[in-house]
Amino acid sequence: MSRQPIAVTLGALRQTLWGLDAPPDRSVLARWPRLARYAAPVGLLAALGLFLITLNVESEWGLPTPIALLFAAMTVAPLLALPRFPLLAWRLTVVALLVCTFNAPADQAWPWTPPLTLGSIAVLAVVVARVDRPVLVWVVVISTVPVLTLVRPDNRAAVLLLLGALAIVGDLYRHNRLSRRALAAQTELSEREQERRAVLEERTRIARELHDVVAHHMSLIAVQAETAPYRLGDVPAPATAEFVAIAGSARDALTDMRRLLGVLRSEASGPQTTPQPDLADLGAMVDAARRAGLPVTLEAGPSGPVPAPVGLAAYRIVQEGLANAARHAPGAAVRVTVRSGPSGLEVRVDNSPPDVRPTVDGGPGHGLTGMRERATSLGGTFTAGPLPDGGYAVVAELPYEVGSAEA
Repeated sequence: MSRQPIAVTLGALRQTLWGLDAPPDRSVLARWPRLARYAAPVGLLAALGLFLITLNVESEWGLPTPIALLFAAMTVAPLLALPRFPLLAWRLTVVALLVCTFNAPADQAWPWTPPLTLGSIAVLAVVVARVDRPVLVWVVVISTVPVLTLVRPDNRAAVLLLLGALAIVGDLYRHNRLSRRALAAQTELSEREQERRAVLEERTRIARELHDVVAHHMSLIAVQAETAPYRLGDVPAPATAEFVAIAGSARDALTDMRRLLGVLRSEASGPQTTPQPDLADLGAMVDAARRAGLPVTLEAGPSGPVPAPVGLAAYRIVQEGLANAARHAPGAAVRVTVRSGPSGLEVRVDNSPPDVRPTVDGGPGHGLTGMRERATSLGGTFTAGPLPDGGYAVVAELPYEVGSAEA
């Protein structure tokens, strides 16, 4: 016979009799903070009232005043310990049930006062909903001892049925609460994993797009280095060898970049042969959005050329901003502003309040994550948030050196 079930049973008995309580369940108080504010004074007033009622009832039994005070205190003490130490409250209740019985009048139908009986039921209801199932079994078994030994035979069946019902309902309640907590934790973990996956996918997409931009420049370097001796004429032999080395290094860099792109590219995505868009394509994208029914205006524009990675990032940010405006603010007027300043390119997409409620789910997506990744990958900044008039705006600052745009 395996010793593990016996060890579990003995461990549960040890926990039931003198083990420490589980941390208090603050889910209810956290859900209603105003209730938590008044829980302590209301509980003390209720305990005082119960103490006085119990003292009056036990005085009617003809008990001496010191004994009546002691029994009233034993009735109230478990309820005071119940919120933070339910197992301790149950142990005090069992002691109260056993001690108070020996002083009950013989003509009473029940060996306990009504306050002690109702308080014991309340304590047991809380305990069975808070403890593990092995401890629950021992709590119910030990709780039946006063019932079987002190309650009259004609009342035992009802009390035992009540104990069984409390145990079943409490166990189901605890299992349901733990399941909901586990589901909430799993949902939060899944959301974090989706956000992390969205960030990684967007970074991979940015890397693939930048590969085409950088590959174009590296190809130009290789071609210029190879043709320089023929275009310039009378180039010394050492300089010709230097140009050959530059061209070879550029070709090696292109080969390494293609290998890196093969690692980043997913199996489902094939090679991209179309050129990457830039700021020159913003007008066509805005026109397409107007034809789709989105009232868009394009204001200003860069005063000079910008590096290809900056132009690509600006194009994608505007593209995602228009998509978000169409999805979450149908009927709203959208304004796209692209300006070059002393420190870089400023891209802004803002919309007015929507005319109608969106028909699609307005839950959080990953568009903002992608725009932020594009801005931060260039060393820029990105902000997004509601406007005072009820609209929404996304703003990206994409820094670049003016001289790099001419390369």
